[in-house]
Amino acid sequence: AYGMANLEHGIPITPHSVFRVGSITKQFTAMAVELLVNEGKVSWDADVRTYVPEVPDFGTPLTLRHLVHHVSGIRDQWNLLGMAGWRWEADVVTQGDVLDITSRQTALNFPPGERYLYSNTGFTLLAVVVERVSGQTLREFAHERMFVPLGMDATHFHDDHEMIVRNRAWAYAPDPEGLFGLKGSIPDFDVVGATSLFTTAHDLAAWDRNFVTGRVGGPGALERMQQRFVLSSGDSTAYGHGLTLGAHRGLRTVGHSGSDAGYRAQFLRFPDQGVSVAVLCNFPAANPGARALRVAEAYLEDAKEA
Repeated sequence: AYGMANLEHGIPITPHSVFRVGSITKQFTAMAVELLVNEGKVSWDADVRTYVPEVPDFGTPLTLRHLVHHVSGIRDQWNLLGMAGWRWEADVVTQGDVLDITSRQTALNFPPGERYLYSNTGFTLLAVVVERVSGQTLREFAHERMFVPLGMDATHFHDDHEMIVRNRAWAYAPDPEGLFGLKGSIPDFDVVGATSLFTTAHDLAAWDRNFVTGRVGGPGALERMQQRFVLSSGDSTAYGHGLTLGAHRGLRTVGHSGSDAGYRAQFLRFPDQGVSVAVLCNFPAANPGARALRVAEAYLEDAKEA
C-alpha cells in the first residue's frame, strides 16, 4: 500500500482500505445472477421483460444473456442521463431513475446479438432482476450468498451514498485552487449492478481464490462467466459475464477495469500461471491497468508465450 486514504485526517492507505471499484462490480452482479440460474429461478435466455416489464417491447427478444455480454443494443444509462442534463457528483441518481429513462426509449442501437457495445444499463437491469426474483436488495443478497461465505467482510454493494463506510479511501481529482492542488471526487449515485461495489485488495484476494475453489457458484457458474458470446456474424466477443477475456504476451488473461469519479481500479488474472493482481487507486491519473501489468510481469518474467 502507498499514499493517503484521507488527506483531511492524514490517514494512509493500507491493504484493508475500502475503495469503490467501478465496473469491476459487473462480475459480482453476474455471479449473483448465476446463483439464481443454479437454482432454476432465472434463465440467461429469458427475456428481461419477464422480470422487468418496465423495459419497452422493442419487437425482438432482449435476453439476460444479451445484457451480460454487452450485445443487447440497449442504450447506456450514463449517456442518456448526461443528455437529459443530469450533473455528475451533483445530482443523486437512483435505480428508479435508470429504469425510468430506459422505459422511455423507443429503439435499440442495433438488433440484439448483432454486435458488441458496452452498456452499463444492462447490468443495472440485471441487478433489478436479482432483487425482484430474490426479494432482497442486491446488497443483502450478495452479502448473504457471496461475501459472507468467502470471508469478504469489508465488501458491499453501496446502494446509499450517505452510508458511512469504515476505512473508506476518499477519492481526489486535480484542482489548482484546492489544498495540495486537489479536491474531493466522490460519486453520489445510488445505482448498483454496473458499478458501486466497495471492496479492498485483501477481499479481492478472497474473490480471486473463488475462481479456483468454486465455493460460491460452483464450476458451472465459473465456466459460464468465462464464455464468449458468438455474434450473429459468427465472430466471438472478448467479453464474458462481467469479465474481459484477453491475453498479454501470449498469456491468457481474465479481469476488468473500473472507473468512478476519482476512483480507478484494475483486477487482472493470469489463470494458467496462477498469478492475479488487484490495483485500487483514489486518483484519476493513477493508471492501475499499467501498474497491474508491471506487477504481473515481475512474476511472469520467465513465462513463455503460448
